Amino acid sequence: MRRGTLGRDPAMILGIGTDLCNIDRIAAVLDRHGDRFRNRVFTETELARAARRPHEAATLAKRWAAKEACSKALGTGLSMGIAWRDMAVTNLRSGQPVMTLTGWAAQRLVAMTPPGHRAHVHVTLTDDDPWAQAFVVIEAVPESAPLPPALPTLLAERVQSGRAGA
Repeated sequence: MRRGTLGRDPAMILGIGTDLCNIDRIAAVLDRHGDRFRNRVFTETELARAARRPHEAATLAKRWAAKEACSKALGTGLSMGIAWRDMAVTNLRSGQPVMTLTGWAAQRLVAMTPPGHRAHVHVTLTDDDPWAQAFVVIEAVPESAPLPPALPTLLAERVQSGRAGA
């Protein structure tokens, strides 16, 4: 493998996904299906955050877009066994969004990560009524590379709250 310009092994992009979601569409689904929709798609943490926000539908629309974008970055879309709740968006204290994968989504991430590397899922969210948008980039970083600055903070927050894993 060719080394990067700073003498480090280069990282590589494993997947990129994006999605654009209409906030009004999510609001209509919430009105029509309520908790059935909420509990099928979103984790308790995502729902708690949305409940604290003045615009629940916008908050959930961004997370819907992130899940769609993540499934595309995984190279599967919402097929091959990935469930909505296998992908979850949480936030660091700074507000930075973090995508956490469980279940089949986590298994797919492991399968697509080359030996000697660890995967890092980057996510960014935005909204401008009536649209919510998300981008997800999955990067393979050599195991010898230092952890990204946000990851130690995230791990520390999860240890303090009793949630393990990255």
